[in-house]
Amino acid sequence: MSDDQLILVVDDDPDLVESIAMKVESNNYRVAKAYDGIEAWEKIKEDRPDLIILDVMMPRKNGYELCDELKKDDQYKDIVVVLLTAVGDAVTTTKYTHFGGKTTLADDFIAKPIDLDKLMEIVKENLE
Repeated sequence: MSDDQLILVVDDDPDLVESIAMKVESNNYRVAKAYDGIEAWEKIKEDRPDLIILDVMMPRKNGYELCDELKKDDQYKDIVVVLLTAVGDAVTTTKYTHFGGKTTLADDFIAKPIDLDKLMEIVKENLE
């Protein structure tokens, strides 16, 4: 079932993208990678993913903006979005908040540092 499902990993940290991509591929999903929200949109239009693992804090276009644009677009609103959020530690120094994470239209979220096994559980639950 998962062999033809595509997961797009979006984060501005290339090492994190690689480690998530390896984990996802080891679970027999196809992987696409993007390093900010604008590049992510290009990838989504090229090859529509089944699920997007999306970092919140990125340059050019952040994860909240991209998620909300996707969820308001009839063509893409049914793509599952899992937000990666590191904002728990930096709540006083950032404009991003957990409250914002919960009010966004994302389907699920996971805190950084990421537990890759937990992430795969979330991916599988959302794709079943």
